[in-house]
Order: sequence, then structure tokens, then C-alpha cells
Amino acid sequence: MQLTVNGLSVYAGTGGRDFDAAKPALVFLHGAGFDHTVWALLARWFAYHGWSVLAVDLPGHGRSSGAALETIEAMADWTAALIAASGASKAAIVGHSMGALVALETAARHPARVSAIGLVAAAAAMPVSPDLLAAANAGDHAAIDMVAIWGHGYRATLGGSLAAGSWMLGGGERLLEQAPAGALSKDLIACSNYRNGLVAAAKVTGPAILVLGERDMMTPAKGGKALGAALPNAQVTMLKGAGHMLMSERPDEVLDALRGLTMISVG
Repeated sequence: MQLTVNGLSVYAGTGGRDFDAAKPALVFLHGAGFDHTVWALLARWFAYHGWSVLAVDLPGHGRSSGAALETIEAMADWTAALIAASGASKAAIVGHSMGALVALETAARHPARVSAIGLVAAAAAMPVSPDLLAAANAGDHAAIDMVAIWGHGYRATLGGSLAAGSWMLGGGERLLEQAPAGALSKDLIACSNYRNGLVAAAKVTGPAILVLGERDMMTPAKGGKALGAALPNAQVTMLKGAGHMLMSERPDEVLDALRGLTMISVG
């Protein structure tokens, strides 16, 4: 599905069903350097269970035009504009990693547009390693290697994908390699510079679901727990032994946790 947001073309997957603004709306936001395809399985489930789904490519990513946005706050304002452009009055927002920061900030800045949030592999702050930032800024493939290796839990490095014939670690690298030049660098800088997480959390009065990886090296579980404690109306699911790339590592368990949004959909 193509939409126009702030004068630019935006691509969103709809989970295999036409978007209907009369139904409860759900927006999926990807993490740094990725695109809408990371949500393929989840988007399809929600689309076939009463929701209208927009799994978007953020500006400068995937099939969306424009330059990558440079701050989490700018992405949050853009997300509110996306919801308005879709024809929905409000939406639940589910984000992974950087997308979780955007979901959080959108709920704080635009509460009338957000019914609930789902935060996957989230923390209130996401400082980025100087070595990773330097490699990403230089366009060095080492940045992709670091994100893939640090982002996946131990089991993912051994195989064990629930999708037959797929390789979690290699698949993550291939997807990052497809990102437009500079997108990963801008995303990582935006994450590293964001300082408003706990302030934003205190402003979010709607329901929040957090899904965290016990062995997440990129957004450690300690930070996720602190964010959950700062949100007034949150429930937290911790996935034992999991890393950062939870949608590929533990898709069924992530879905089980996020299905709680269904109870909120018409709230």
C-alpha cells in the first residue's frame, strides 16, 4: 500500500488484507537499518484477526521515498502524520528497537493518535558503541556484522530458525545490506542521541506491552525493565535466553505477548 505523508510516498505492508480505516489500526515500526519485512508474520496474524495493519518503511528505508529522519522526535511526529494520512483516528503502535523508541515518543507527544503501544527489545535509552557508530558512518560492512552478531542471541548463531531453510544471522545481514546508503548510520545516531525515554514514559497513560530478551546485548533487559517500571500501565514479558532480534528468534512468543493488544483494540 502506498500513502503520502508530508508530501512524500510511503510504503506499508498490510498483512495481506486491504487497509480499512473503520477497523482498529495497528502500525508496525522497524528498527535501525531494517524495513517493513521484519514484521511479515506478525502483520499477517493481526490483519486476519480484526485489525487494519500498516507495517511501514520509514522515510529513506525500503520502498519509502525521502531521506532518513535524523531524530526520534522527528520520527514520532512523522508517525502521527502517517496515522492521520491513513484515515484512522488513532492506532496502536508496535516498534522494535529504534521503532520502540519512536512508538514511545509518539504516544507521549501525540496521545490522541495512540491507543496502545507494544515495545519489542526496548529500553528508555539506547546508547550505541563508538566502534559501531564509526563503522556505520564510514559505510564499513563491519557495522552490519556488528549489528547482526550483537543483535542475535546465542541460539541464533547455531541455527535453529523456526522458518525451515532460513538462517537468522545471515538473513539479518542480507536485509541490512539492502538498506539505502547512510540509513543505518542516521538511525544509530538518532538512537544514541535520544535522551527523553523516561520523561516520555511518564506521560504515557495508555496500555503498554513490553517484550524483552533476557540476553539482549543491544538493549539489555535491565533497561527494558526500568522502562516498564516507568510506564504507568505496562505489562512486561521476558523471553529467557533470547537476544535483540526477537521477531526472528522467538516469533511465536512475541506474538503471544502482543496478542494482548487485541483486548485493547476497541478501548
